[in-house]
Amino acid sequence: MATTVYKTGKVTLIDGTEVELSPLKIKYLREFMDAFTLVKTADNDDEAIVFLSNCAAVAMKQYYPKIANMEDLQDSMDLQGVYKVLEFAAGIKINEKSKDTVKDQAEAQAISQAKESGSSSWESLDLAKLEAEVFLLGIWKNYEELEIQMSIPELMASLETRRDLDYQEKKFLAAIQGVDLDKSSGQAPENKWEQMKARVFSGGKATSGNDVLSLQGVNAQKAGFGIGMGLGYEDLTKKK
Repeated sequence: MATTVYKTGKVTLIDGTEVELSPLKIKYLREFMDAFTLVKTADNDDEAIVFLSNCAAVAMKQYYPKIANMEDLQDSMDLQGVYKVLEFAAGIKINEKSKDTVKDQAEAQAISQAKESGSSSWESLDLAKLEAEVFLLGIWKNYEELEIQMSIPELMASLETRRDLDYQEKKFLAAIQGVDLDKSSGQAPENKWEQMKARVFSGGKATSGNDVLSLQGVNAQKAGFGIGMGLGYEDLTKKK
């Protein structure tokens, strides 16, 4: 099965309109997070639901701009629809059958989502720092454009790939100098999947991803260098 960066879904409005749902782009997530702070002040489930509905109304600015406020939301969607919007917008899953209060569930889910982004809470999540790192890719004209186009899952996936490519380049350069960067940094040994890919890319000659022979074809292109990308080599095992 193909992997995905995030899950998408649909919610059906009272008039039958189907609306596509996905993680909020950072621009709208900021507003969502600000609105979510009121949930912590709720004295009971009724208040918490009102505040969460306001969060859902914020999310609809991205999904369905015709719903512009709480009044429009109440006319267009039932409570189950609100909960579905919260789930796909920011990973806030509310279980109506749970013994926990709506407020407690929402807060616990918010903390869980923040931890996936490397923070203990939404309040302490340094979005500016994460954006600054991925902005170095040079794809966006400014930060506003980045926030309109990217969601947190997309941001984290881009950062993970960028960091991995940077590390692989450093590991390759270190290997040329006879240094095993994995051992130096305390990283776990290479898994069998990486070893198998190395053998495939090298035609069975390499035994690990650390071997220069594994940097060929698509693998070399992904790393930005390697055999077939300006680096030549002579196979001395072949008989003349």
